[in-house]
Amino acid sequence: MELRVLKYFLTIAEEENITRAAKLLHITQPTLSRQIQQLEDELGVTLFQRGSHRISLTEDGLLLKHRAQEIIDLTEKTFSDFSTAENNLAGKITVGCAETYNMKTLAELMAKFRAKFPLVTFQIVSGTADLVTERIEAGLVDVGLLMEPVDVARYDVLRMPLKERWGAMFKAESPLAQKNFICPRDLLEVPLILPERPLVQSALKKWLGNKKFYVAATYTLLLNAVFMVEKDLGAALCYDFSRFFPSLKFVPLCEMPDSGAVLVWKKQKVFSKAARKFIELCQTEMLAGYQPKLI
Repeated sequence: MELRVLKYFLTIAEEENITRAAKLLHITQPTLSRQIQQLEDELGVTLFQRGSHRISLTEDGLLLKHRAQEIIDLTEKTFSDFSTAENNLAGKITVGCAETYNMKTLAELMAKFRAKFPLVTFQIVSGTADLVTERIEAGLVDVGLLMEPVDVARYDVLRMPLKERWGAMFKAESPLAQKNFICPRDLLEVPLILPERPLVQSALKKWLGNKKFYVAATYTLLLNAVFMVEKDLGAALCYDFSRFFPSLKFVPLCEMPDSGAVLVWKKQKVFSKAARKFIELCQTEMLAGYQPKLI
C-alpha cells in the first residue's frame, strides 16, 4: 500500500467522482481507476459504490478513509519533525487544546517560543480531553492541554495556573438568570445541555444528586451549546465564558468544585527537536511560577 495511492483514494472520496479526481491529480482516468482497483484487490474489499453520476464510500471505504487520513497526517508530521532550514530550529509542533482560559497562558508561551525560533509553526487541534489523548496516543499530537478530570497516568504533567468555574448558562431574561447561585433543585424542571465527556457528565450528575433530570442535548464545543441556549433548547452546564456571549447569563453552581487544567505529553516519547525545546520552555516557565497576563 503506497502513500501515493492512499492520496488518490482520499481525493476520489472527497470529489465523489473519478473524472474530477483524475483532473485534480493530473493523471488519466483509466490510470486512476486501475490504481484504485489494485488497492481494492490488495485489501480484499470493495471501497466504492459506483453510481451513474457519483460514487460513494462503502463501509470498508469509510474505515479506510479514516485510517488513510491518519497515515497521511502522521507521515506529514514526521517529515515536519525532521525539517531544518539553514541550521536553525524549524518544524511543526502539534498542540491539542480544550476550551479553557488556560489557552491564553499557552498562547503566550507559544509566542515567546516563536520569538526565539521563528521558523517553527504551531498546529492547534481543538477538542475534548478524550479526543486530544486519542491523538496523542496515535502520535498525531505532541502536547495536550486537557481539562480535568482526566487520566494522566501515561503522561508527564504540568499543572496550569487557572481554574475554570462551573455554572449554568441561561438566556438573560430567564428567571434563573437573576439568581446568585444555582443549586440542583433549581434545575429539576429545566432541560439541561451537558458536556459530552463521560467523566465530566459523571461529576455533574453527582452534583445533581444522581436524580432524574431532563437532558435535552449534549455538546463538545461550547459555541454549539450557546446556540442551543439561545434557541431555548435548555440551560447549558459549562465553564464561565459569558464575557463572549452578552445575550446570555452565567450563574455559578453552588458547591461545585472548580476544574483545573494540565499540560501533558507522552512519557518516554522521542520528540522532534522543536517539540522537545517547547516542552523544556513550558517546564522552565511554569515551574518558575509563570502567571498569564489577564485582562
